[in-house]
Amino acid sequence: MFRAHHGLVFRTAYRITGNAADAEDVSQTVFLRLFRREHDALENEESYLRRAAINAALDVIRSRQSDRTVELADLPEPAHDDPRELRQALGKALAQLKPRPAEIFTLRFLEGFSNPQIARMLGISQVLVAVIVYRARQQLRKELGAYRSKGTD
Repeated sequence: MFRAHHGLVFRTAYRITGNAADAEDVSQTVFLRLFRREHDALENEESYLRRAAINAALDVIRSRQSDRTVELADLPEPAHDDPRELRQALGKALAQLKPRPAEIFTLRFLEGFSNPQIARMLGISQVLVAVIVYRARQQLRKELGAYRSKGTD
């Protein structure tokens, strides 16, 4: 299973963390969790692994945020044309979401799944997926507002 799905887990984690080392740590965490589950049958291995990678990557971002305490005066001025900075800002904003909305947003916009596909994966209605996506986008828009306003200064 590791050989078959390592690339999927790594790519999913990398899209969220933006860092290869963190993505590799997430991959190890995901497969270790899977190994500990031992003989539990998985209906859809790929779906489980993708969701586990998303959640573990968000955990990495959240822990990174709680470990950092930097005085605001010590922060460098942002370079708003740097896509890595935008990725980091999005990662931080995603980490502010509750787990389910963060997972659904990631599946929808970073992994490219449709609302019906996500609903089937998670066993929820398409309407609920649409509502969660809408609310997540609203919250992310609010979280990223400070980033966007700094770029227009």
